Amino acid sequence: MAIKPLAIAACTLTNALGRGLAASLRALREGESGLQSCDFEDAPLDTWIGQVAGLEEEPLRGELAPFDCRNNRLARLGLEQDGFGAAVRVARDRYGPDRIGVFVGTSTSGIGATEHAYRQRDPITGSLPATFDYQHTHNVFSVADFTRRWLGLTGAAMAISTACSSSAKAFATAWRQMRAGFCDAAVVGGVDSLCLTTLYGFKALGLASTRPCRPWDVDRDGLSIGEGAGFALLEWTKPNDDRVLLLGYGESSDAYHMTAAHPEGAGAALAMQQALARAEILPAQVDYINLHGTATPLNDAAEDRAVAQVFGSATPCSSTKGWTGHTLGAAGVTEAVFVYLCLEQGLMPGTLNTHRRDPRLGAGIVLENREQPLRLALSNSFGFGGTNCSLLFGHSPSFPVREGWGEGE
Repeated sequence: MAIKPLAIAACTLTNALGRGLAASLRALREGESGLQSCDFEDAPLDTWIGQVAGLEEEPLRGELAPFDCRNNRLARLGLEQDGFGAAVRVARDRYGPDRIGVFVGTSTSGIGATEHAYRQRDPITGSLPATFDYQHTHNVFSVADFTRRWLGLTGAAMAISTACSSSAKAFATAWRQMRAGFCDAAVVGGVDSLCLTTLYGFKALGLASTRPCRPWDVDRDGLSIGEGAGFALLEWTKPNDDRVLLLGYGESSDAYHMTAAHPEGAGAALAMQQALARAEILPAQVDYINLHGTATPLNDAAEDRAVAQVFGSATPCSSTKGWTGHTLGAAGVTEAVFVYLCLEQGLMPGTLNTHRRDPRLGAGIVLENREQPLRLALSNSFGFGGTNCSLLFGHSPSFPVREGWGEGE
């Protein structure tokens, strides 16, 4: 039996393409990447990054000053765009501040604050500076705590940290929490910011390309790290709802390797199959797939096998990481909102920077943008350790919204 859908009542994005939905949509339409040669702090790395400009000059002040770090600055900046805060306030008045949940994904949270603190250790004792506030910066829950405080919400709150699937899993977590009756609506999102830990870490793993990433390209050689913040407000759908809906989700954990994907894409295929099954949708009905598409040789090959297993080679798909870079814990929500824009605007983005499709890969990769109506679209997010999540979105005319599905269960 199909799950009861959730409607996207509001959403917002901030990343290397700019602040707000309009900046991302313009860049997607015009094929303008946000990637640049790495100039983050003092990291002498030959790689490309997707950096949000201006965070260094925008500290948190007032009551939320203890949360000040790059990650929470990015969260605040994201929450300020597209009238998102105002939309949540309307929902807060409707449901009550204790009935709106907050579920935010992140991989490294405010670890940059800890990096800076270690650089400032006392040379004799090794003590960290007294100004270092782990609880409100580096702690994984910090960004979820900051988000709910900034929005004035007092309901259920949770941080999800499952590597690069974190903020996709936030959508699935919100559905379960709402279904269980813990909240009537939910703010879901993801925030991850650039830091030396990820830049040097991915370089050490041999996964950071010296060029802008090229998903599915025959010469792909690694990813480009990015940063971003994205949020969505979810409510139960209503009959004749004309909003974009979350129709299904799928999650799996194949645990094949600490970092590498299962070579046959077993867990990824299972996540996609679950999303389709929960929505009672057949693979042939899906118009577009936004791939995880990191541009590493092994990950793209594994995802390609998973897509081929579930969809064959006919379904159009692309990776949008050539625009933003891989925003890690924020990738799930970033690409979910991209899918929202695609459904709203009738846009199927190409795969930026990819020029020669790898002939060994069989998925229906789209290289150039297409303008056409879309009814159903899938978004894939796959993390280290095989923590996989797929989200299926669509317009209500594509899905039989049943009478009696009002607010709540």
